[in-house]
Amino acid sequence: MAGGWARDGAVEEQIEASIADELARMKQRRGPTGESRTHCAECDEPIPEARQRAIPGVKLCIECQTGRDVRAAPRGGMNRRGSKDSQLK
Repeated sequence: MAGGWARDGAVEEQIEASIADELARMKQRRGPTGESRTHCAECDEPIPEARQRAIPGVKLCIECQTGRDVRAAPRGGMNRRGSKDSQLK
């Protein structure tokens, strides 16, 4: 059941789209897989064997990975409904 000017099923479609977006984002951030590199992909420094065994598919040294983790910005919410004014036009 939809309310206002929305067609039937619109709310469910919005919820399903939000869930699909979040799942895609989580899969992207899941982490490395496959064979580990022996040297960092960014700075070409050797990656310790213990790190290679601990994290299968690791591609970055600890310093470069820490830098990426610090730069990662928190994800903001998404308003799929738009403003009330845009729906009335």
